Amino acid sequence: MHTFPRSASRWSRRFAVTATALAVVGLGVSPTATATATADAAPAGLPTQVRSTPASLDKAPGGLYLFQYTYRNHLKIGGGNFTLGGKVYVAVKFNSGQIKYHGTVTAKTNSGIPGGAVYLETNISAPCAPGNNGYAVAYDHSTETWSSRLPVAICVRFD
Repeated sequence: MHTFPRSASRWSRRFAVTATALAVVGLGVSPTATATATADAAPAGLPTQVRSTPASLDKAPGGLYLFQYTYRNHLKIGGGNFTLGGKVYVAVKFNSGQIKYHGTVTAKTNSGIPGGAVYLETNISAPCAPGNNGYAVAYDHSTETWSSRLPVAICVRFD
């Protein structure tokens, strides 16, 4: 059985937290004042939102993402890394920008999906002929961020 050495970044982070805690106890400074000062003195290049907020703790590194699958002969859009319990707007649009389907869902926990997971069953028939003539996007209202575009095939009837 091998033991693996800890990475330097994890070690230094633990050391910094321990040193801060000892300084708070030794100096008698309130923990909230120290936490605020530590967050405000973040190294250059790090966003100031690197504070311990529940939304940031429930997310995996990276941005919002979407995936597609077929369920009951309809296109279904799923995604992850959204704010747990937050409202998420999902839209399926043609490449021209015209909205084919949209809806708002609440991000919930799912063991296989990091952060909050969303699922939206559309009224768009699936599967379609090959070729993506549209895309799906999602907007997380809590963080005010958009997901990247997911290319999808939107079935269109020719009568």
